[in-house]
Amino acid sequence: MSKRYRKMAKKANGKIREITDGQVVLELPLPIADVLAGIPEAVEGLSQEVGLMLVLAMIESECKWIAGAKDSKNPLRTANWWGSQLSPIYYNRQKVLIDRPRLRGKNNKEISLSTYKAFQNPKRMRQSVARQMILGISTRNYEEAIESFMKGYGIKKSSISRHFVKATAEQMREFMERDLSGLDLCAIFIDGIEFKGHLLVVALGMDREGKKHILGLWQGATENSTVCNNLLDDTERRGLDMGKDYFFVLDGSKALRSSVARKFGSDVLVQRCQQHKRRNVRDHLPPEHQEAIDARIRAAYNMADYDKAKESLDLTVRYLERLNPSAAASLKEGLEETLTVHKLAITGLLRKSLSTTNPIESCFSVTRTITGRVKRWSVGDMVQRWAAAALLRAERKFKRVKGYREIPKLIAALQQKSIDRKEVAA
Repeated sequence: MSKRYRKMAKKANGKIREITDGQVVLELPLPIADVLAGIPEAVEGLSQEVGLMLVLAMIESECKWIAGAKDSKNPLRTANWWGSQLSPIYYNRQKVLIDRPRLRGKNNKEISLSTYKAFQNPKRMRQSVARQMILGISTRNYEEAIESFMKGYGIKKSSISRHFVKATAEQMREFMERDLSGLDLCAIFIDGIEFKGHLLVVALGMDREGKKHILGLWQGATENSTVCNNLLDDTERRGLDMGKDYFFVLDGSKALRSSVARKFGSDVLVQRCQQHKRRNVRDHLPPEHQEAIDARIRAAYNMADYDKAKESLDLTVRYLERLNPSAAASLKEGLEETLTVHKLAITGLLRKSLSTTNPIESCFSVTRTITGRVKRWSVGDMVQRWAAAALLRAERKFKRVKGYREIPKLIAALQQKSIDRKEVAA
């Protein structure tokens, strides 16, 4: 078996040759001066030209397979070459023109070329447009961002917007219908995010290995019980096992807490987000007291022992009753459920991961960054499409929760809860 040697030979006329086994197999013009000057755009332009040459070679190869060589005199062939025509294909995130060869059959009708049809499919361009916009290139800047040596058309703002709408609509349909039956979850985080008067409630699951999965989202005007019920009903429809015991981490919404109890029972294990609790108390206090009170609450939550943490928080409640009764009532409301991780003796990094809705807030930070570039929100599904696209992008970058090695402690607590329920039922 002879070795295949590749060699690029420069010619005096400004061309390069690729030589394989002594034969010239490719000869292309090369802007030598630009390359020697270190201009990377020259190499990029050359690579794009090579790509287009390969596309044309594939189309011409199909033509030869159907009609034979152009100078062939075979009387048995079933098709004839019929000139060429400037035609559009999708290439490198652009719609570009190529000089496409044409064939006609014996019935004088044009023959459809499967290779040309493949490059006419705009789906790949839609996916590319969606990626670029999610990465932060607006419809106004997209044309400039992908400008290259080739002249493209069909990439104006309105065209890119249409591609993005179609791509995100497809993403949202797939997202809203994906199967959840294969997930072995032990914890579920639920929180809401607001977009220009619209609120999306999002559910995120954590499996036994500490991996996170976006379970679903539901849109509404407020975080009310109807929206929360619909979200949980939708996850059940798509296969989430409702017979299991889960550990829920919620943002503190009463409507959300009520919906979880309706679906999973009044004795469901719920951890109220400690960050939300601290934030709510701060909002009731004047600026001069916010830091000191927040430090007291934070110190209590950092205590390892449940009894000591509860005692410290009760002292803070009594102090606030004299300082600001509204702040005291805010801290007291749902206080026990902010200490669920303490009651279960979950410690270390896993306690930190399960004591707040921060795992889902990290999705929101990506979403807010992306959607912050949108200047005008229209009616319809625009909010949901953008959010689904952003959440799916965030999901691809998920890492396992901190403290995942301690998850067996949580699973043991859930199993014990199930055993206790069966004993009571017996």
